Amino acid sequence: MKSKKKKSATILIFLGIFVILLAALVLVNQQSKKQMDAVENAYGIPASKLTSATRELLDDPNYQQIILPGDMKAKIDNKESFFVYFFASDCSHCRATTPQLMPLVDQEGIQLPQFNLREFDSGWTDYNIEFTPTLVYYQDGVEKDRMVGGLQENGSDNGYTLDDYKQFFEKYKDSATPAAS
Repeated sequence: MKSKKKKSATILIFLGIFVILLAALVLVNQQSKKQMDAVENAYGIPASKLTSATRELLDDPNYQQIILPGDMKAKIDNKESFFVYFFASDCSHCRATTPQLMPLVDQEGIQLPQFNLREFDSGWTDYNIEFTPTLVYYQDGVEKDRMVGGLQENGSDNGYTLDDYKQFFEKYKDSATPAAS
């Protein structure tokens, strides 16, 4: 009888340890996934290190073309011809312009990398940006043209219309470096 109790106790202890190890494994896996998810964003850094305004935009489909400073520099150094959209994640004019601009970009069939000046503030001086949003066209790695400001607000003469943006894209899109497939 004691032998049966001993075997039962041993089996219960073994099962208890097994359940605890299994729970620990699941917990570690979940923590690891959370850390991976934090890094798997367009900025390549944990979301916790981004400004709150940028974190709000991580899942917004209009802000998924983020270009990192090193990639921007490489495009210029490689003498590429391309458009880039400089914005600040907390800029009200950017938040009003971007959701209307990105469908136009898709319609025109162009690539429009987005440089977030709130996360990469050296871009203000590196690219001579004074206001956001700013749309720039680089030809052979050299700035050729820019549009400073967002869409016109109702009743205002300041800013641009979607047609202004369309004309800007059409003016240069044939000489822009095609996106890699």
